[in-house]
Amino acid sequence: MNSPAWPFETLNVRAEGAVLVVEIGAPPMNLLGPELVRDLVSLIQRAEAEHDVKVLVFRSADPQYFISHVDLHKVAEYRAEAAKLTGVPSIALLFRYLSASRLVTIAQIEGRVRGAGSEFVLACDLRFAARETAIFAQIEAAFGLVPGGGGVEYLVRVMGRARALEVLLSGDDFDAGLAERYGWINRALPADELGDFVETLAQRIGTFPLAGLTAIKDRVNAISLAPVEDFQLDSDLFGSHVGSAESQRRTRTAFERGLQTPDGELALGSILAELNDQQDKEDER
Repeated sequence: MNSPAWPFETLNVRAEGAVLVVEIGAPPMNLLGPELVRDLVSLIQRAEAEHDVKVLVFRSADPQYFISHVDLHKVAEYRAEAAKLTGVPSIALLFRYLSASRLVTIAQIEGRVRGAGSEFVLACDLRFAARETAIFAQIEAAFGLVPGGGGVEYLVRVMGRARALEVLLSGDDFDAGLAERYGWINRALPADELGDFVETLAQRIGTFPLAGLTAIKDRVNAISLAPVEDFQLDSDLFGSHVGSAESQRRTRTAFERGLQTPDGELALGSILAELNDQQDKEDER
């Protein structure tokens, strides 16, 4: 149950000393929509204002989905919620803000993280995933889009040019073992060990002086975090392309095949690979 100090619609928050354990619960598949973005903005603001809070651990109430991707029906709405933190309607700048925050953030990943879900965990400082169940993807290329939440900036830096291009151009699913090899995550762990490992690490970090944690993050970010302008550019590119005829056609086809439904999302990798085939069949009629 939420603490009275942390009341949210889509986040269940529990304080454990200097650590906040944040469970994402936005049924039916943890889409990143306006409600979840609103709650994330409020959480970040409140946690930063609490001097005793040093670490945020994000996990999901749904073992099949961590964050599936953005809610494509509500792009303008979730962008407007992000602007309440950064002043700009962009989840890219929200995610960069999280990376730059004094808070140490850890993603405990089970289930699917595609598109903005992947970008959210990349914005977190540390990422650990269940070997058996975690699935990662940047799906935007299938819709004719550039990732709009910082995926390009993060992926090139954590895995290098060639592997980042493989991820970004293929739009394909990557399991936790391959994600670990590529640097997408810190480690892939057996599901029955993941929670204990993350809890122990979070509590250990939470015992250290805040000034030192903040200084370390500041120095690492100075070296590795892309400038605001790069995040803004990709956000703008996403926004300009999402309304294009080709993107809209592919999005409609994907919705017809089950996009943003529980069964469709489980098979999304194969659905995206067949969008052209579906159009070719329609053109032949």
